[in-house]
Formats: sequence, structure tokens, C-alpha cells
Amino acid sequence: MIKKLVLMRHGQTLFNLRGKFQGVVDSPLTPLGIQQAKTVKPFLDDLPFQFDHAYSSSSERACDTLEIVTNLPYIRLKGLKEWNFGILEGEPEYLHPPFDQYDEYFSTHDGEGRMEVFNRINSTLCSIMEKEDHCNVIAASHGLAMREFVTYWTKDNPSLVPSRFANCIIFIFDYDTETKTFTLIDVHNPFA
Repeated sequence: MIKKLVLMRHGQTLFNLRGKFQGVVDSPLTPLGIQQAKTVKPFLDDLPFQFDHAYSSSSERACDTLEIVTNLPYIRLKGLKEWNFGILEGEPEYLHPPFDQYDEYFSTHDGEGRMEVFNRINSTLCSIMEKEDHCNVIAASHGLAMREFVTYWTKDNPSLVPSRFANCIIFIFDYDTETKTFTLIDVHNPFA
């Protein structure tokens, strides 16, 4: 059976605006972040299927975004949270190393390693999609955690992965319950 997963990033936050690391720490949506979510809502409403279940990271920024784009009740899951940056949480983003060094950099600063992030978000999303009554799911998450998930499931065609995961980027996946695999169908990145 083929099911649909719509995975979206939260809207712009105060820490995004101020250039601060925000992994497991939280900051509120800005007025622009709220407007971004309102702007993508018609795209989601026009999809050729209706959502039957909704999930969000337990972070406020993801929950608030999801509440703008759907009226469905939703479940908050820590497995959908952003990469944990350890002692670098809340620090200026100029401390970011090149992306290929994130694994060692954050894990040596009491944060998560790349495989920890991938395993966490992947097992969470697989568990959601394996639920019998879940056919069309929307989930709100975060840029770097989503990047790990999307990159893994598009490894045979990396050109499908946008270089920038802007706020409110939307990925549409098919999930095959027989092979337990995700296939990227579409990307909507209106604020890139």
C-alpha cells in the first residue's frame, strides 16, 4: 500500500532572524514566520488528498506552524525535534562548521551525531506511517533533522535535495508499506 507523508519545516523564528543556533532550544515564530505558514496553507489545501493525521515536533515553533496550516488535532513527538547542538544551543550561527563537519563538531560538544539524528527522525516517521489507519499524514519538523531524512531517502538521486531548506519548505513522499521505503515525489520551497 502507498501512503502519503507531507513533511514541512516551521516558519521563521526569532532565533532564525537573529542568527542563533536553535536545535532543542526554542524560540517563537516571528510575524514573518506566521505569514509564511499562512502563505503555504493554500498549497497544502490544494493537494489532491486530505490529511487524516497530523504530527509535530514538540518544539513550539513547529506546533505553531502546524496549527496555522491545519485544523486537525495533532500529536507532539520528540522524535521530530531538531538536531541537538549540545552546549552550542543559542550561540551565534557563525560558529557553524561546514556541513560535512557537523557530525563530529556537535557530538563533541555534547550534542547529537548525524546518525543519531537520522535514526531518531527516520524511526519516528516510519512508526507513524506504519499505523494502519494513517494514509495521508502531515508532520512539522526542522531543517537539519529533515535534511538528514531527505538526504538518506534521495541518496540515489541527490540532485533532488535543495541546497537550502527555507522556512516552511514542504516535501511530499510516498511511503510503501510493503518495502518500508520513502520516495520523494515533490518539493515546494517558496521562500528559498
